[in-house]
Amino acid sequence: MRVLLGVSGGIAAYKAVHLLRLLAESGHDVHVVPTPAALEFVGRPTWEALAGHRVTTDVFTGAAEVEHVHLGRSIELAVIAPATADLLARLASGRADDLLTATMLTVTCPVLVAPAMHTEMWLHPATQANVAVLRERGIHVLDPDSGRLAGTDTGQGRLPEPAAIAAAALALVAGADGERDLEGVRAVVSAGGTREPLDPVRFLGNRSSGRQGLAVADALAARGADVTLVAAHVEIPLDGVPHRVVTVGTALELAEAMTAEAPAADVVVMAAAVADYRPTTSAGSKIKKTGDDLVIHLVENPDVLAGLVAARRAGQVVVGFAAETGDAAQDAAAHGRAKAIRKGADLLAVNVVGATTGFGDVPNAVVVLDAAGDEVGRAAGTKDEVARGLVDLIVGRLPR
Repeated sequence: MRVLLGVSGGIAAYKAVHLLRLLAESGHDVHVVPTPAALEFVGRPTWEALAGHRVTTDVFTGAAEVEHVHLGRSIELAVIAPATADLLARLASGRADDLLTATMLTVTCPVLVAPAMHTEMWLHPATQANVAVLRERGIHVLDPDSGRLAGTDTGQGRLPEPAAIAAAALALVAGADGERDLEGVRAVVSAGGTREPLDPVRFLGNRSSGRQGLAVADALAARGADVTLVAAHVEIPLDGVPHRVVTVGTALELAEAMTAEAPAADVVVMAAAVADYRPTTSAGSKIKKTGDDLVIHLVENPDVLAGLVAARRAGQVVVGFAAETGDAAQDAAAHGRAKAIRKGADLLAVNVVGATTGFGDVPNAVVVLDAAGDEVGRAAGTKDEVARGLVDLIVGRLPR
C-alpha cells in the first residue's frame, strides 16, 4: 500500500522514524513529507535512507511533476505524526503553504493525525476547535497520551507510541488480512460497564474499561462494516470514534438501546459488562451515614444477550462475551461452557478475569464457544488482536 507519512516540527519527530520503519517493514511504500521545521529535528538523509524516496518540503522542487497533486491522488493512506498545534491550525483552515499541507488538500484516502504538544497547547480552545473541525471532515485524530513531555513537563500531549499509531492507521483501511469483506454489513456493538445508581452520587458498577468492545467495533469497521456503538461507561474518550455512538448508563438503558438497534443489524456483539442486579430503589438525595449497617435490596436485571438471541432474525449473527472466574463448584472454562449453552448465542467469547487480568489496558485471551458449548476458536494478545481474531470467526458465520 502507498502511504504518506507527514511529519511536523515537534520534538516527537524522532518517534516518526520508528513509525516509518514499522510501516516500511510491513511491506508498505512510504513517502515521507516533512515540514521545513521537521527537518530541524530529523534530517533529510534519515528520511530518504529509510523510505527510499526523495524528500522535499516545498512545491517548487520538481515542479514539473506537480508532486503535491500526483502524490495526493496516488496514496491510499495518510498519516501525520507528530502533528503540532500549528499544523492542526493550518490543516483546519485549508492552508497550502508547504508541500505537506498542499498535498493534504488533494488526498481522498483515509487520514490519521497524531497530535503532540505541551498540555496547555493541546487544551487551548483554538486547538480543540481545530481538532473538532478536522474530525467533522472525517479525519481521524488521535488523542495524545499522557506522560513525560519536553523538558521536565508531564501531562497530556505526548505522542502515542509508533506501534499504536501504525495499528490505528492501518485499521482505517483494511482488516487483519487486508480485505474489506464486510462492505454492506451492518453491526451493532455494545461496550463498557453499566452503572446502577444508589443515589445521585453512588452507583453499583464493574471494572470494565470498554476497550475490548471498542476494539471489536474498530475491527468490524476496518473490514468495511457500518458500525453502531452502544457505549456504557468507558475509560477512553469517544470524541474521535469513527462510529455512530449511542450512550447509555444503566443496564435497562442498554437493554432498550440494543433492542432498538439489533433488528437492523447483521451482526450483534454484546461486549458490554452488564450489571446482573440493580437497587430496587435509588435515593433522591445522598445517603448519609447513620452509624448502622446499610442494607441494599437488589433486583435482577434482564438478560440482554438472551433477549437478543431470542429475537434474532434469520441470518443474523449474535455474539456474546463472558468474563468468568473459577469457584468452589467448577473452573472458569466449565462456567463458560454452561453459559454458552444457556445463552444460545452463535459465538460466546469466554475470558478469565481477575484483579490483574482481562480488565483495562492489558492483554486479553478468549476461548470462543458455539451455542453447543464447543470450542470453535481462540484469540489472544492485545485487545485489537483479540478483536481481529473474533471478527474472523464472525465472518465465517455470516451467510454467503
